[in-house]
Amino acid sequence: MKFAIIKERKNPPDRRVVFSPEKLAEARTQFPEAIFKVESSDIRIFPDQDYKALGFEVTDDVSDCDVFLGVKEVPMDALIPNKKYFFFSHTIKKQPYNRKLLQAMLEKNIEMYDHETIVKKSGARLIGFGRYAGLVGAYNAFRALGLRDELYELPKVETLADLDAVKAELDKITLPNFKIVLTGTGKVAQGAKEILDHLEIKEISDALYLTSKFTEPVYCMADVMEYSVRKDGKVGRKQEFYKDPTGYKSNFMPYAKESDVFIAGHFYGNNAPYLFTREDAKQAEFKINLVADISCDVDGPVASTLRASTIADPFYGYDAKTEKEVAYNAKEAITVMAVDNLPCELPNDASKGFGDMFLESVIPAFFNNDERGILKRARITENGKLTERFSYLQDYVDGK
Repeated sequence: MKFAIIKERKNPPDRRVVFSPEKLAEARTQFPEAIFKVESSDIRIFPDQDYKALGFEVTDDVSDCDVFLGVKEVPMDALIPNKKYFFFSHTIKKQPYNRKLLQAMLEKNIEMYDHETIVKKSGARLIGFGRYAGLVGAYNAFRALGLRDELYELPKVETLADLDAVKAELDKITLPNFKIVLTGTGKVAQGAKEILDHLEIKEISDALYLTSKFTEPVYCMADVMEYSVRKDGKVGRKQEFYKDPTGYKSNFMPYAKESDVFIAGHFYGNNAPYLFTREDAKQAEFKINLVADISCDVDGPVASTLRASTIADPFYGYDAKTEKEVAYNAKEAITVMAVDNLPCELPNDASKGFGDMFLESVIPAFFNNDERGILKRARITENGKLTERFSYLQDYVDGK
């Protein structure tokens, strides 16, 4: 079995990679029957020479490989027919902008595995860049606050060497007294929490958060069953919500009335209630004035997220009265950070963390007859057709 670490071809350039040179060497030691080749790249965070130094073949032609490992979408004209591909395809939610990509993979008889679909039996994701999205997203929230309110200046994460350097910059700032609500409990939210805890912001219970005033910065972590409630007034259950959220409504307004900053680290599923709507944001008691929307679902559950922002220009403002975009520091605007590729700012740490998970959960499946069913669950296309698990995408493929 031959594996190729492929060059990232999407624009803007992404410097991340599935395996760092050291982790790839570890994979080679664990699975001596595997051959690993590296496609030459001048943008990857780890230069070609680092792979060559560990004895890997680095080449412009990896077409003889069986399995292609990448991060972002592969352009249609770069897809090699009859191969296995792993990357974030952004198709499983029927994203309109990538319909043609899924159609092309079916036409080219590609066996597609999306990193998002690599899950346990329970449906919990096994790999991803979630922690790093949370880390960078929370840092960016404090960077926006400092710039907007002229309190301090934090450099962009992409200019810093690694996570240690990021935390060292945070050590230099002094925060005002404010309240932060962080939604979610998964890897993204845990990454954001890591930043809040590093800043020694006190975590308090929901009950205390919603009823008390403080003389120092505080935050609370709101789980889905705290910001969502059943419409019929009965007690909600998380698994029931994940299965079918249509019987639920948002209970986010109590937090919006008490919070200055909202860090959105939740996962938003199809048909789930919006956290706050444009009408909610118009209410006089709506207090949030800065939103770091790490989840970044445009025109979705967070009304102020009008569009994804970019690493180059990460902040904009949302005028709740006009429902229009304004300057990020405009008076009475909600400052929005909605970068949709946050881990790209921390490519070294993010790639190393991703490789750890990929080597533990995915590579073994190729050599143990997929005993945990990881490949079977993750496979989106096979033999030019959608697999049964992803047959719900057929109308999307057909353009209906």
